Amino acid sequence: MTRATRVLIVNPFASGVSERRLAAVQAVLPAGTETALTQAQGDATELGREWSSRAEAIYVFSGDGTYNEVINGISGDVALGFIPGGGTSVLPRALGLPRDPVRAAELIASGRPRRISLGVINGRRFAFNAGIGFDAELVRKVDGLGRRADGKRPGDVRFALTVVRTLAEHRLRYDPLLEIDGLGRAAFVLIANCAPYTYAGRLGLRIAPDASFEGGLDIVAPREVRMRAIPRLATQAVRGGHGSRDVLTGHDLDRIQLRCDRPMPVQVDGEDIGDVVEAEIFAQRDALTVLV
Repeated sequence: MTRATRVLIVNPFASGVSERRLAAVQAVLPAGTETALTQAQGDATELGREWSSRAEAIYVFSGDGTYNEVINGISGDVALGFIPGGGTSVLPRALGLPRDPVRAAELIASGRPRRISLGVINGRRFAFNAGIGFDAELVRKVDGLGRRADGKRPGDVRFALTVVRTLAEHRLRYDPLLEIDGLGRAAFVLIANCAPYTYAGRLGLRIAPDASFEGGLDIVAPREVRMRAIPRLATQAVRGGHGSRDVLTGHDLDRIQLRCDRPMPVQVDGEDIGDVVEAEIFAQRDALTVLV
């Protein structure tokens, strides 16, 4: 069957989505593009599954969580265009698209396809990062704050406060709690499919500066964290580089296997996916067509 259909999947509750912005995005996409709104978690996965068999292109106007749902729903090789509509929208920014959704939609509509790799952790795909332990705990706590009256997630200020409170709860100390095959014991694990790993406002955090959408996965895992090391680790996250003996690293990896001493939280692309005791993570090279 010839593909001739385009669809715009929209999360109307995403932080950067409004009726005015949606209308402006629709106006610059190709004529005949249909619009499908999500109503609840998981809807984007079903919409991705439904449209991937008959769409020429799927555009997604939302935040990173909805992008991840679509990536996990699609089958076959359909081109995806990610329009920034979340509070952070790491994926389109890491792909070089502007933060303005209308300008990003214009570039996607007239852009070129690019093939990128994906990561997979225990069967769940991710586009830009995954984490076990520290950052997954932050994601879970921010989710626990709930949403505002308009359905939007808490902003950067509340996230920053959550970071401070979490570090205080741990008394600025993280002990080794997991074993990474071939590398050793670590306190937590950060897995990157690109650089930056994520953003703090306008600032890109280059935790794994050599990670690339065209390669395998990079891993950064502090052996342990003590109060005196936190300023140095924070500086390295901003500037890039982690050449210290107390941080385990790996570059352009196809597979990572690890075991936790106890169940630990996991996040993919900023979404909490529960706890794990064991994790198998691998790279899917050349797995996805994106419009940039």
